[in-house]
Amino acid sequence: MFKELLVSPDHLIYMANQIGTFFKSQGPDKAVPGITEHIKKFWDPRMRSAILAHLDAGGSGLQPDVRAAVEALKIQGS
Repeated sequence: MFKELLVSPDHLIYMANQIGTFFKSQGPDKAVPGITEHIKKFWDPRMRSAILAHLDAGGSGLQPDVRAAVEALKIQGS
């Protein structure tokens, strides 16, 4: 059950938006790369795959900087 919680879209959206809130004060030029790097470094591959799948399904609920970061993550192939 814990593994399912880690990759549930609602939980991932919440976590990603929390990261986005942390980086928001740095402005989009620094926030987006910071969010992307944080997700690459600290999220399990299953979590990254799930957030990318959520983006492919429309990405609802993601803050703008977070959405841009996940899009960057997708482009980078992570």
